[in-house]
Amino acid sequence: MLKTMGYIISTLSVVLLGVVSWKAAAQDPILLDCLIAGMLLSGAGMLLRWLAYRAEQQAKRRNSATVLHLVARRNASRS
Repeated sequence: MLKTMGYIISTLSVVLLGVVSWKAAAQDPILLDCLIAGMLLSGAGMLLRWLAYRAEQQAKRRNSATVLHLVARRNASRS
């Protein structure tokens, strides 16, 4: 949850910095395109990092469940 909040805060900071820069960048179409692209790429990068984090967490849970199952099975066969 803490890592997720960090990604949300980082995304909001990119939006806020973009809002502050918008007026100056609007004077030059190339600067505006760069600002928009930078904001989108930053948001996309954070989304991909968050998705990778979630996938890692799910893999850890699956591995833990497998280990617990194997231990329980071994203990049951000893009885």
